[in-house]
Amino acid sequence: MDLPAYYEFCCRVKTVTGHHCLEKIPEILGDLGAGVPLIITDKGVSDAGLVEVVTSAMKDRVKIGSVETDVPPDSDLVAVNRLAGVYREKGCDAIIAVGGGSVLDTAKGVNIVVSENASDLMAFTGAGALKRPLKPLIAIPTTSGTGSEVTLVAVIADHERERKMLFTSYFLLPDVAILDSRMTLSLPPAITSATAMDALSHSVEAYTCLAKNPLSDAFARSAIELMRHNLFKVMDQPGDKEGRLSLAVAANLAGVAFSNAMVGMVHTLGHTVGAVCRVPHGTCMAILLPYGLEYNLHKNAPLTAELLLPLGGEQVYAGTPRHRRAEKAISLIREWNERLFHLTGGKHARCFKEVMDAEGNAMVPREKLKDIALKAMGDGSIFYNPEELDADDAMMVLIHAWEGTPLNRDLIRKG
Repeated sequence: MDLPAYYEFCCRVKTVTGHHCLEKIPEILGDLGAGVPLIITDKGVSDAGLVEVVTSAMKDRVKIGSVETDVPPDSDLVAVNRLAGVYREKGCDAIIAVGGGSVLDTAKGVNIVVSENASDLMAFTGAGALKRPLKPLIAIPTTSGTGSEVTLVAVIADHERERKMLFTSYFLLPDVAILDSRMTLSLPPAITSATAMDALSHSVEAYTCLAKNPLSDAFARSAIELMRHNLFKVMDQPGDKEGRLSLAVAANLAGVAFSNAMVGMVHTLGHTVGAVCRVPHGTCMAILLPYGLEYNLHKNAPLTAELLLPLGGEQVYAGTPRHRRAEKAISLIREWNERLFHLTGGKHARCFKEVMDAEGNAMVPREKLKDIALKAMGDGSIFYNPEELDADDAMMVLIHAWEGTPLNRDLIRKG
């Protein structure tokens, strides 16, 4: 394997993992020099009783400034700026984020605004805008997908412009991530499946995109192998504490991998579908992942072939001819989606025309695809994709992903 001439790798988030590690929060806050946290979460997490699990674990040893539960499914600028006002009003000195990717990204956005004493988050978009450390942030994920508890990225939706804004800085890394199995035990099957495929997309793109390096590769492979061993076990036995914790660790490893190696066109298109049509991010990743690998196959076949080992195991890898391993890896991902579709009673979508809202309405109208393809060209992750992607290419991929048909490889550029 040819090593890159230069790369950087950073993983400085303290991760506390176990079945009863929430009880460490008072000690962790003390080590961070904080004592009045703002708890940021969403209504679903609160209604599931998970915030109460967190607060009970603190046992009156922490003065909570406020518990805010109105983070939307796609965090937006309005929510960030409002919560920053609550932080200041209540005299808080730290943030505890309890939730999935939207909650964790919201907390990162709030931390920017309060730490910089700013009035609007938009002043800090892109990379390099932050120049100093932020307030203490503890991240407690309640899904096993985004890996946001260990990433230097926050994605905040600007719903007025139908875009997702990217914020990138080492200062966005949380101080501590807490992985406690109690936080994901009640996760519904459809959310378990979608968030796991989100973590898989992080690992796969980290391993196959342009900024990959030997250290991120190791994290990505380990994450994929953990998911292979535990995802379907948890789908069959939702109360499996060991399996739940293993999936949380897999998402964490995947987060470290892509935070250092970046992602590509799967996220380029997925971010935009999410922004335009309000489709959950994990659903977008599950649908688009095999298409991204197909589109890049002529550039990336050897790397995709290597992923067959963690995806399928030694027997599948050894039993597949070398020249068929890349295609087998892609077909395995489609098989995972197919199994998850049936295990969730059809709630895990395999293509965009299957994505429905709570009332049974289609969330991704076919006539929206052109708008999505054009807007995707402004997403920063496009720069790390192995193959160039223009709006026409994006449209071609989206049509196939909408219909659920594999890409015609003869239509893909050979650059």
